Amino acid sequence: MDSLQLLHGTLPHEVVCTENLTPFLKLLPCKGKAGISSLLDGHKLFDATWQTMAIDIRPICSSDGENCLLEMQQVVAMVLDLDRSKRPRDNPIPRPPPIEQIECDKSKPYGSFEDHCYPLEDNSEPDWSFKEIFGRPITRSCPLGRDGNSALDDEPVIWLNVPSERDVALLSTDRSEPHPAITRADCRAYALSSNSTDFDLVLPKQQIPNPPQMPDPPMYAARFITGYGQERGGIQTLFTNPHNQTLSIVYLESLPWYMKPYLHTLKASADSDAGIELIAETHYKPGLDRHRPTHLELTLSLPPHSTTTLTYMFQKSLLRYTEYPPDANRGFDVPSAVIRILSKNNSYVRTTPLLLGLPTPDFSMPYNVIILTSTVMALGFGGVFNVAVRRMVGWDEVPPSAMHLLLVRVKQKSGGMIRDILIKYGRKRNEKKE
Repeated sequence: MDSLQLLHGTLPHEVVCTENLTPFLKLLPCKGKAGISSLLDGHKLFDATWQTMAIDIRPICSSDGENCLLEMQQVVAMVLDLDRSKRPRDNPIPRPPPIEQIECDKSKPYGSFEDHCYPLEDNSEPDWSFKEIFGRPITRSCPLGRDGNSALDDEPVIWLNVPSERDVALLSTDRSEPHPAITRADCRAYALSSNSTDFDLVLPKQQIPNPPQMPDPPMYAARFITGYGQERGGIQTLFTNPHNQTLSIVYLESLPWYMKPYLHTLKASADSDAGIELIAETHYKPGLDRHRPTHLELTLSLPPHSTTTLTYMFQKSLLRYTEYPPDANRGFDVPSAVIRILSKNNSYVRTTPLLLGLPTPDFSMPYNVIILTSTVMALGFGGVFNVAVRRMVGWDEVPPSAMHLLLVRVKQKSGGMIRDILIKYGRKRNEKKE
C-alpha cells in the first residue's frame, strides 16, 4: 500500500457535446439502455445550468497487498432549472402565465388595481418528475449491474434525497410487482424492477413547514489573475474558512509550461492574527518548455473565521507562431486548482479555470509574406521556364506548310481589320454630307 500514488487530472477547457457522453455510457454494463443511465439524454444533460462527469478509479487490495482489484465509480452531477427543464422541446420559449393564474399580493399599494399584479412569493416546493425534467422515465433495471450488496433484496435501488415531510408518488407500468421504499433520515430508497416496465417518481407541489437548511460548505475558494502587460503577471487565490476550527488543506496547481512562476514571490497572509504558520509544506517541480508543466503543491493551515490570501508572480513565455490556436486573441485556458480538505471525508474543491493572455503576433504579416513570396517565385519561375523550354528558330527554318498557314491567318485578320476601317470611314463621310 505504501507504493500507491494519488493522481489528479485536470482539463482546462473543452466544449462538451454528445461525443463526451457516448464513451461515458459505453463503460456501463447496459450502456444507456436500462437503469438510471437511461435518463441521461444528451439534450437534457448539456442544457443544464451546470453539469460535470467524473470517473474515479481506486485499487482495492487484500490484507497482504498481493491481490488487488480496480474499482471504478462514474458520477454525473447536474444543476437543473426546473422551469426550463419542464418546457417541451418543440416550445422552449418561456411565456408568462395568464393573470388569472397568478396569485397577487393585495397588500402592495401598486398591486391593488385590476390591471396590475404584484406576484406573491411562492415558498412551496415545486412539482417535478423524472419524465418532466429528463424527458423520459427510468426503464427497467440493468441485470448486469447487480453486485449483491444492495439493501433491498439484491435489487438495484435509486436513492432520493428529499425531506421526510415531502410527498413522493411512485408511477410504474407494472402494478403487480410492488416497489418497496426504505427511509433513512432524509433519504428514501426505491427498488427498480427487472421487467420491461417504466419507473417514474413524481413530487407534487406542496408547502413544507420546516424546509431544510443548506449546510455550510467546508470552505470557499476563488482564484484570479492579477497584473497587466504582456511580460509578467500574478496569481491570487483566496481561501475562506467559515468554521470555528483551523482547516488544513492541500493546494495543488498544474501550470502550463508557458507560465514560469517566481517561487521567491510566493506569499500567504491571513486577515486574522492567528499566529500560526500558514504554509506548512511546499513541493515545487519546475516545468520544461514544451515537455512538462509546472507542479506546485502546498500544505496550508487556514485560521478559523478568516480569509487567507495566496499570491505569487509569474513570467509569460513567447510561443512559436505554429503553437498558437485559431482563436489566439481569446486567450489561453489555465487548468483549475485542486484543493483537498484534510478531514475525515477528504473532500475536494476545484477553483474555476483562468484565461491567460499571452503576447500574440499579428498573423496578417505571415500571410502577406507568403503571398509576396509566392508571387515573386511564380514570376521568376515562369520567366526561367519560358526561356528554358521555348525553341528559338529562324524565319527560313519554318516549314512551308506552317508558313503558309500563318500568312493566311494574318491576311484574314488584316483584311477584316481594313474592311472594318473602310466601312467606318465611309459612314462618317456620308454623315458629313447629309
